[in-house]
Amino acid sequence: MRQYLDAIRKIRDTGVDDTDRTGVGTRSLFGHQMRFDLREGFPAVTTKRLAWKAVTSELLWFLEGSDDERRLAEILHGKPREELIGKTTIWTANADTQGKALGYENTDLVKKLGPVYGVQWRGWSNVDWIDAPGHELGQYKKIQQTKVDQISQLVHDLKTNPQSRRHILTAWNVGELNEMALPPCHCFAQFYVRANTLSCQLYQRSNDFFLGVPFNIASYALLTHMLAQVCGLNVGDLIHTSGDAHLYLNHMDQVEEQLSREPKALPKLWMNPLVKNIDDFTMEDFKLIDYDPAASIKAPMAV
Repeated sequence: MRQYLDAIRKIRDTGVDDTDRTGVGTRSLFGHQMRFDLREGFPAVTTKRLAWKAVTSELLWFLEGSDDERRLAEILHGKPREELIGKTTIWTANADTQGKALGYENTDLVKKLGPVYGVQWRGWSNVDWIDAPGHELGQYKKIQQTKVDQISQLVHDLKTNPQSRRHILTAWNVGELNEMALPPCHCFAQFYVRANTLSCQLYQRSNDFFLGVPFNIASYALLTHMLAQVCGLNVGDLIHTSGDAHLYLNHMDQVEEQLSREPKALPKLWMNPLVKNIDDFTMEDFKLIDYDPAASIKAPMAV
């Protein structure tokens, strides 16, 4: 993960300071790429502790197609939501701010977020429109709405037409962005198969390099391993491509602490080899072996 530290150093040293949506302010540069060979180890950051259970639970939540933050809490904590009142997840603040502002149900037991990542992955809305008689020009009436399960289609295509250049997974549904509590940051992934080996290139439009990017790298590395297993493929590379690569200005002390630490050897990923269906994975089916990171470094999440 030395290249991750190099990226943080580059943003710190060459980025431009500016205001941002959250009001915190960032130092950013536009366009950066990292490549991780998944055969050499699992790309979990070692200069601070990765929130592994948060990574795995969120990915399983995406794969369920859920729009409810309380369902994520159930997966993460392994208990029914009635026993999790007051327990938070990485999506709680978004549900309680943007989700609530959009008018979605927000109680102790249900916290809706709108059509965020998992909804797009498992139920992308494909809508047909016609002119609406009696309305002003440019106004339309919805006549049909169908759902597209991108994950099922992706698995089918990887198995039946692996050399295709159309293995795409996207959460950037332009027609529904205004309905999302958080428009997708990691918004587009392309999968690539050659020599029976699966690689993934992720495009992330907005990159919180200190808090978010280690999480995103681990999440898409895990997804690549899962897809490879259920499709009978080996794993290859994970390529992480950044749009706006930034450090929040209130993370700079934490950045310096992390840069002072020496990376350690990468861990290995264990996955339950009996799982052959993408929908059958559970929290117990993943483990990081020989993961010995430095201590966590706390920092506030900008919402």
